[in-house]
Amino acid sequence: MYGNEDLSRIQIFEWFKRFKEERDVKEPKTSPGRPSKSKADENIEKSGKLIREDRHLSIRGLAEITGIDKECVRQILHESFNMRKVCANMVKKLLTPEQKESRMNICADILNNTDTDIGLLDTALTAVRGADRLLVLPRHAPL
Repeated sequence: MYGNEDLSRIQIFEWFKRFKEERDVKEPKTSPGRPSKSKADENIEKSGKLIREDRHLSIRGLAEITGIDKECVRQILHESFNMRKVCANMVKKLLTPEQKESRMNICADILNNTDTDIGLLDTALTAVRGADRLLVLPRHAPL
């Protein structure tokens, strides 16, 4: 019921026809104006170079330097460089082959040194980040 009156059969067919036509006509709407150039190759290269030079750059800072919208910068970093936001820094999700090899070499060196020097791990330091400072403690020191 529509209010106190029933819809006539003709009205129902008219509404159905309009609804069907609207759904059939749905095409991607193009917005007027010039096309977006924020994801151009030069902007991707520029953003990549800047973030490799300073990993502590925020999305806002990178957007200000490059003159690109913040959301476009985020998309470039996420899609082109496979980076995601961790706190305020952008970091890679996956290690590069060079980073993997470097970590393997460092771990192998540590293992070799622990075999020859049994007390090496007792001298290791632990870093605890507080609200406003970085505190370095001996490994077995109580917090």
